[in-house]
Amino acid sequence: METSLSMESLAIKTDHKPEKIENGKGVPLFHCDLYDTELVHKIAQAFLPGISTACVDNTSGDIFRTPASVAAEFRKEMVDYITQRSESFVAETFVLGDVPEVDVSGNPYDIISDFVDDFATLKRNLLSRVSGWLLSEKREDKIDDFVQEMEINGFWLTDKREAIAQTLLKNVDFKNEYHCNMRFDSAEELTEHVGSCGFRSMNCENEGCNAMFSTRHREKHDSGCPFKIILCEQKCSDRIMRRDMDRHCITVCPMRLVSCPFYSVGCQSAIPHGVLDQHCSNNLHAHLLYVLRSIHKKTCEEDLEQRLNQVEKELSPSQLAKARDLRSLTTIVKDIETKLGPFKPKKENKDKEEKVETLNLVDEPEKFES
Repeated sequence: METSLSMESLAIKTDHKPEKIENGKGVPLFHCDLYDTELVHKIAQAFLPGISTACVDNTSGDIFRTPASVAAEFRKEMVDYITQRSESFVAETFVLGDVPEVDVSGNPYDIISDFVDDFATLKRNLLSRVSGWLLSEKREDKIDDFVQEMEINGFWLTDKREAIAQTLLKNVDFKNEYHCNMRFDSAEELTEHVGSCGFRSMNCENEGCNAMFSTRHREKHDSGCPFKIILCEQKCSDRIMRRDMDRHCITVCPMRLVSCPFYSVGCQSAIPHGVLDQHCSNNLHAHLLYVLRSIHKKTCEEDLEQRLNQVEKELSPSQLAKARDLRSLTTIVKDIETKLGPFKPKKENKDKEEKVETLNLVDEPEKFES
């Protein structure tokens, strides 16, 4: 009741429309109590690490007490503490002005998490405060282990924690961004509202996803849901589940980029896998030249072009169909060259002729004298 009064005071201060009066009491009989289910669950998840931290730090170095021995007592104390803090949060922040440094735009999860952390801090024993315990890895491991122990033993069930989280959320959500506080004069009006309230819970419609969230977050969830079927990010025609997109793009997508099969001999192109054959067909002339260049390493480009023309004339359609990788095209070229006979570059022959002519001139200088 105290919380409701605080919320009503806040409503007036934030220029909300005044509620309809019912029998002069100022509170209509029916009100919507829907809330952001996803946020409530997140808040509830913070309780176990919080109570675990308090129990571990309070019993650190104590040979007579263990975290489990104080857990039940601390659970009650923590609930009372964070509930009281949440009830006074609005008044302290907006009415009394005692806490000017509070970020009034803060998310309820952050606000309540701070309450939980404050409680855990209050429960630290002297040894925890003065030793290096707070920074030790052993402490973190012990906190995690105790959280698991509580979960296994069902010490604080999720539905119980979420019921508390609902109350805390409504206490600190001063802008009504995460819960609905609409009130109505009749059950019929309330029923009509609930059917369209943005905080009504819904399950994800994507097959395989068990997420539950408020209707107002439907688009946000859908935009990142790992189970949603979407078009391939690399623009192939496939539709893939979002969580499988990376694997699809890397392994089987026909639009994934791959190196040309003739990369090692000079073709530096990166081609979508689905058009690799087309690339090889369209660039056969260049690939043949790369292969000839690798076979005849010391031959000039002019002679290689000449040999390339000879090889191309001998290529059959069946051979062209097989020429899709370096090994097969190299084999085809060597077979054709065997058929054509030894390759005698013109440049090499011309060099030999010039050399012979130079020798002759040295031997018969009188020809120049005349």
